[in-house]
Amino acid sequence: MSRFSRLGNDLYTGRRSIDFVGRRRLWYSISGLILVLSLLGLQVRGLDMGIEFVGGSEYKVSLPADQVTQQTADDVRAAVAGTGIPNAAAPVVTTSGNEAVLVQTQPLTPQETTEVIDAILATTGATNDDISTSEIGPSWGKQVAQRSLIGLSVFLVLVVLLIWGYFREWKMSVAAIVALAHDVLITIGIYAWTGFEVTPATVTGLLTILGFSLYDTVVVFDKVRENTKNLRRSHQTYAEAANLAVNQTLVRSINTSIVALIPVGAILYVSVVQLGSGALKDLALALFVGMAAGAYSSIFIATPLLAQLKSRESEIKLSDKRARTRQRHDADRYASVPVFTEDMPIAEEPGAAPAAQAAPVAPVAPGRPQPTLGSGRVAPPPRSEVRQSPSSGRAQPTRQSRAKRGKK
Repeated sequence: MSRFSRLGNDLYTGRRSIDFVGRRRLWYSISGLILVLSLLGLQVRGLDMGIEFVGGSEYKVSLPADQVTQQTADDVRAAVAGTGIPNAAAPVVTTSGNEAVLVQTQPLTPQETTEVIDAILATTGATNDDISTSEIGPSWGKQVAQRSLIGLSVFLVLVVLLIWGYFREWKMSVAAIVALAHDVLITIGIYAWTGFEVTPATVTGLLTILGFSLYDTVVVFDKVRENTKNLRRSHQTYAEAANLAVNQTLVRSINTSIVALIPVGAILYVSVVQLGSGALKDLALALFVGMAAGAYSSIFIATPLLAQLKSRESEIKLSDKRARTRQRHDADRYASVPVFTEDMPIAEEPGAAPAAQAAPVAPVAPGRPQPTLGSGRVAPPPRSEVRQSPSSGRAQPTRQSRAKRGKK
């Protein structure tokens, strides 16, 4: 645990960094492959819609309280599936309080209904008076689906407006919506490949995972906004600041996802292995897949997509160019010093004051005295050897005030 804490601290401070934004093509490829498999599952296998959506038959068997148990439900499920009827191959058997057992199948013919009733009565020991049959039409399921689509549309519109109003950035709204669509499509694809029945509980689970995915994405975006508030001072490009934000929230996202997935996974295991079927299984699968996909999309999809959209802005391009120039200068301060070559022009020492240029000297005829440089006069030739002057021992004038002259 201490190593994990140190890793989280290193990721937050930037001493360690995982390049999520720079490798966005890899993450896009992985997500694209998963989405293709999900769409392929919808095309090949399709969704197994529950009787609430397509209609079906429901059988209610009244039994004593001591017989209304999960064992009885499992026995009834096996007996109905053993009849060999295609529409009754995967019945939904649940207990209704302490009074009855409910059996739901797809629409059956009268002869098939008789076979199913006989299998139920033989298994439970009940009589014809203890069982009731009812037909469920698809109208209620259609109303649920229609209202769910309306709720989903309103939710997406409110999400776009909320993120745009909070972050003042419509590109964040686009990235968040893409991440939500990514999570929903993956969850639907998993349902198609696993053959789990789609019930109103499944719709509830889908709506729930939208909120979870959005919550995780907004947390990462808030850190991105904090890191990119003043790019001049941080000397980072927008992509680098966004990648740092993902690393800083990575441990938090992992911890939150694990804490949420453990109880949902336990519910999924119990509902599939022990209970066998029911609304609890449908809800748990949607939550488990959606939460895992939401944690993935907020890190690998939403933030890299946001950085890609922002990189097309002219202001961000200029800021990134300044940051790269600054980084090259900080990495090697002498990288801009030119390399010496023989044909380079002679210049002054870098940093030295420019020297005064001497006036050009005119050519002098042979035998004439040479002029002194910079004086503009001609120095006369010496007549004799230079000796020490007799006045060298005299007192030389000094720069003193008149009151102090001649005083010792």
